[in-house]
Amino acid sequence: MRSIAPAQVGPPPVRSPGVRHGRLWIWWLATGMVATVVHYVLPEGTVANLLYDVIGVATAAGILLALRLHRPERPAMWRWLAAAQITFVAGDLTYEFYENVLHQAPYPSPADIFYLGSYPMLFAGLLLLVRRNRGGTGDLIDAAIVGTGLGLVFWLFVLYPVAADSGSSTLEQITTVAYPAADAMVIGLLARLFTGGAARSPSARLLVAGAVMMLVADTAFAVIPLYTTASTHLADPVFLLAYILWSVAALHPSMAGERGGEERVAARVGPSRLLLFGACSLLAPVLLLVPRIGADPVGRLSVAAGACTLVLLIIARMSGFVFEVRRQSAELTRAAMQDPLTGLASRRRFEGELRDALAAGRPQIALLGLNGFKNVNDELGRPIGDRVLVSVAARLAEAAPAGALVARIGGDEFALLLADADADQVRALAASLARTLGAPVAEGGHELYVGVAIGLAGGAGTTPVELLRQAESAMHAAKQTGEPVRRWTPALDERAGEHVRLGAEIRTALDLGQFRVVYQPIVELPAGRVAAVEALVRWEHPVRGLVSPAAFIPVAERNGLIVELGEWILRTACHRLAAWRAGLGPGAPDRISVNVSARQLARPHFAATVAAALADSGLPASCLAVEVTETAVFEGGQAVVALHELRALGVRIALDDFGTGHSSLGLLQTVPVDILKVDKSFVDNVTEAGRHTVIADALFQVTAGLGLTAVAEGVETAAQAEALQRLGYRYLQGYHFGRPVADPDFAAARTPLRAATTVA
Repeated sequence: MRSIAPAQVGPPPVRSPGVRHGRLWIWWLATGMVATVVHYVLPEGTVANLLYDVIGVATAAGILLALRLHRPERPAMWRWLAAAQITFVAGDLTYEFYENVLHQAPYPSPADIFYLGSYPMLFAGLLLLVRRNRGGTGDLIDAAIVGTGLGLVFWLFVLYPVAADSGSSTLEQITTVAYPAADAMVIGLLARLFTGGAARSPSARLLVAGAVMMLVADTAFAVIPLYTTASTHLADPVFLLAYILWSVAALHPSMAGERGGEERVAARVGPSRLLLFGACSLLAPVLLLVPRIGADPVGRLSVAAGACTLVLLIIARMSGFVFEVRRQSAELTRAAMQDPLTGLASRRRFEGELRDALAAGRPQIALLGLNGFKNVNDELGRPIGDRVLVSVAARLAEAAPAGALVARIGGDEFALLLADADADQVRALAASLARTLGAPVAEGGHELYVGVAIGLAGGAGTTPVELLRQAESAMHAAKQTGEPVRRWTPALDERAGEHVRLGAEIRTALDLGQFRVVYQPIVELPAGRVAAVEALVRWEHPVRGLVSPAAFIPVAERNGLIVELGEWILRTACHRLAAWRAGLGPGAPDRISVNVSARQLARPHFAATVAAALADSGLPASCLAVEVTETAVFEGGQAVVALHELRALGVRIALDDFGTGHSSLGLLQTVPVDILKVDKSFVDNVTEAGRHTVIADALFQVTAGLGLTAVAEGVETAAQAEALQRLGYRYLQGYHFGRPVADPDFAAARTPLRAATTVA
């Protein structure tokens, strides 16, 4: 040990902890193992004793060195361990004094006072470690099971034989038993730590290993004279290993992280844990098979007492398991019945109470779906969206009548259950809720409008799933028509079935080429020249005949086929205008307009699709105009981004049905627009004096002031055309100038305005 002491025990230079300190424990362990082997092979005598003492002193110094290097947050535990080790060394030195100076070997001796006196210090240090990792009652029972099983074995094979040895004095027997008994207390304390849910760092594991080594050494020291004639020197290497492991535990970098409760993790009852408890509980009956134990009255009594204790402890532990399972089951049930975000009832609870209400009477339900909520999540983020849902849920719960069950049954869908109400009452309530929920929601510095569509259903003789389906069908119908409230009727199912069938036939029509494109002229005044055409789609069904776009376009919008259909129309129209330009030259229209749906605009690469159609047909981008409705771009997002990308290509943007949407004038500030198409509703009565003429005039003034082109739609008479011309309109479209046809005659529209006649 002399070669080790100057380098490791002396005062280290002050430096910040680093990799070198992080590896010190490895070198300390390796050097200690070598020193232990050297001590074991040395013959008993002064040199071996001196090496033993040096290792003991170095161990205490290693713990103090670790305190300086790692500076743990709570060093008291390690100071107690260092004090215990120093007291052990004092006992070794006292024993060496008796043996080498006084040439005596008394037992017990004053050295045993130091040895036994070190155990309370060791126990205090480990108690601090265990107290930092507090567990529940279950952890205490687990430790008691392990401690009882091991203690029974320890008593039968170590403590009781030593105590019963008639060849020793009473003081010698007490002293001999005291050592393994003290070690058993230490092991029981550490069992409390390792059967609990505490975080088990390498440092803590090394401490446990050192305590186990001390128990083995003390047991060997007590048992060797009892059963053999061998020297107790065989136990010395085990004592030294215990010393070394304690100092290595202190020098390990993880000792600085032994901070206690915050590192506690949940204890799990896994296979290894069950195996340990099972083995401990079976120790008592197995011990009865040992001949000497079964034949000895004290042995049988000890086994009986241990077995009873283990059974009671296991019953208590199983009771704890049952209680915990029931508690967790109750928590899971509560969680399943409550929406975690809003605190409202969950869908599962709603369906359960709806089932009970159906069994007892004729309940009414209202299903509420938010409009435009997806845009809140997409544009402002999910946290803002969640706060909006919480605000809406709070309004809904406050507005609901007493006794009504309010639930969140989907992402942005809520439901109310009225167990005792009629159809008129639930309709009145729904109208009130629509007004309440229609007010803007202030979240994240934004005033957010999230409209609501409410579907109603109720009655008896059905199932909860069917009643919810009916309410959902009514809610979707309300969203489609823009109504705030809609009640389910069988006609909705018939309509839904028809839509399903029509959707399947649209797919077939696309595959078989049943669609065709027709073109309606847009005339420039006063010459009457066809300045542009609008491409419109028609469906020649082999059985249904000519299917109105008003019937199949909404269905294609819902099932997504509008994207494929719209792309086909776009490509067909571009190729057709390119052919007219090549064949007619200056007599061809200047541009062609193609209607684009909200679904198409929502696609991230729609502008690339348009660019590909233009490139494939050879049509200049300035010859194409895309027509969008105010509804398609009202909610902003990807639709407006797509329009800006189209404008960058050189494509013109036309806002269709202008004046009938949500916020027409507001859209002109955010949407890139070149053409405003004034809706037919403002043209029908333009020949009459009054508000219709004023509105048509105002719309024209807006477009002129913004530098846009105004196109009046739905012109059906010469009188309407003349009135619009007087207001300043230069571009007109309608049956007066031509119906949509596959091959328009551009020369027919080149007559002066007063000579124009209605085209049949």
